Amino acid sequence: MKLLAILAFFLGFTSLTLAQSPVDDMVKDWERAKAFTKEYLDAMPADKYNLKPTPEMRSFAQQMLHLADANYGFIAAATGLASPVGMGASEKAEDQSKENTTKLVMASYDFVIGSIKTMTPEKLAENTTLFGRFEMSKGKALEKAFEHQTHHRGQATVYIRLGGATPPQEKLF
Repeated sequence: MKLLAILAFFLGFTSLTLAQSPVDDMVKDWERAKAFTKEYLDAMPADKYNLKPTPEMRSFAQQMLHLADANYGFIAAATGLASPVGMGASEKAEDQSKENTTKLVMASYDFVIGSIKTMTPEKLAENTTLFGRFEMSKGKALEKAFEHQTHHRGQATVYIRLGGATPPQEKLF
């Protein structure tokens, strides 16, 4: 009986030490989102990066660069770390080629992932105000950032189809 109790203790302790923290879970999700977004960037033909479904809409490059700008803005606001890119600077880049757009978007994900790695569960619970008016926990602000990039990546599906290519398959895990 004593042996079973000791075994149960160690199995329980091992499962607790193997459990990921909320920060680790977020990092894993953002790494998956980065890979998924790269698949979107790769799927669009280089000569279609300037494609606009209608004249008043963003081009594919601008859509993806907007996603990058928002990654910087949301994450800087949520973590308190300074964004290395000015507000809206990516979308205004003169070079909106496939190569440069991909580089800028991937750099935004690197900023996100690196910034989240500085967080702790306690920091995630702290309050912040996004964009001067939305009060929430830092963890919730990071969730909003994830929601935003997912939204714009989803919009890019239509651009890719209009560009004559096939968007990537869903990547939930």
